[in-house]
Amino acid sequence: MASEPSLAALEVAVVQRSHSLPSSILFDYWTLTKPEINFLIAMTTAAAFCLGFSEAMRFPWLLFLHTVLGTVLVSSGASTLNQVIEWRFDAKMRRTARRPVAAGRIQPSPAMVFGTLLSVVGGLQLALAVRLAASLLALLTLGWYLFFYTPLKRRTPMCTFIGAFSGAMPVLIGYIAVAGKLSSQAWLLYTILFLWQFPHFMAIAWMYREDYARAGYEILPRGKYKTRFMQWQSVLPAVALVPIGVAWLILQHANQILVVASLLLSLSFLYFAARLAGVRSNGSARQLLLVSIVYLPMVFAVVLTRM
Repeated sequence: MASEPSLAALEVAVVQRSHSLPSSILFDYWTLTKPEINFLIAMTTAAAFCLGFSEAMRFPWLLFLHTVLGTVLVSSGASTLNQVIEWRFDAKMRRTARRPVAAGRIQPSPAMVFGTLLSVVGGLQLALAVRLAASLLALLTLGWYLFFYTPLKRRTPMCTFIGAFSGAMPVLIGYIAVAGKLSSQAWLLYTILFLWQFPHFMAIAWMYREDYARAGYEILPRGKYKTRFMQWQSVLPAVALVPIGVAWLILQHANQILVVASLLLSLSFLYFAARLAGVRSNGSARQLLLVSIVYLPMVFAVVLTRM
């Protein structure tokens, strides 16, 4: 569901912590779903649901829970199926070699059944308990992630751009679930999440550039264009994020505190993106990664405060 460009950062911490955690079949299946990534999926879906909610009605808690849970289930299925498809490549990377399928603790066949069941159950839950449109968007995202973005990671550096379309989809699912249609507000959140993914994932790609190259992934171009590619994909989207949220808040007649808060958040994100582009070190990439994780929920909170 959510593409690796969008939310892979939190997975790094899971892989690092797994060395000290006891291995068990239940924990391995839990790990397959990438729970840390699902936390951000749930957050963005919930935020969009709240943005689409009309204050003229009573808050539909049951619909809210079905929407978030169904979206997370489809995302969990996508994460699991992705690891089945890529287990041979994951085994070649230090960052992913300890994943359950790559490490051989779970065989590909049962993992595929598990991922398929999660996706089907999540899709049915969205279709039957939420809206058919929400289910169709979720399944479209699943297919886009598995059949376009996943194979393109080994063929072209443009995979980040392709994956960003599906990575930003949870906000549309959350919004349409309660509103029944997509408005400019939904597309605002989609644009923010779409652009956010590029600096976020470039930080990861730069930190693990040798790891990705060893496994045959074309996340960054080979040769002399690698640095320039990272620089442009880090800085330009961060630049675009500065006026988008600020202009929208001004048009919505938000108070000055929210406008200034949005501006400061976006400028801070831009600063660390530009720092990675200039310094080109693993340390600057790690700083951008951490800032990106803080930036996204805070910007969403500013947008929702305006509502």
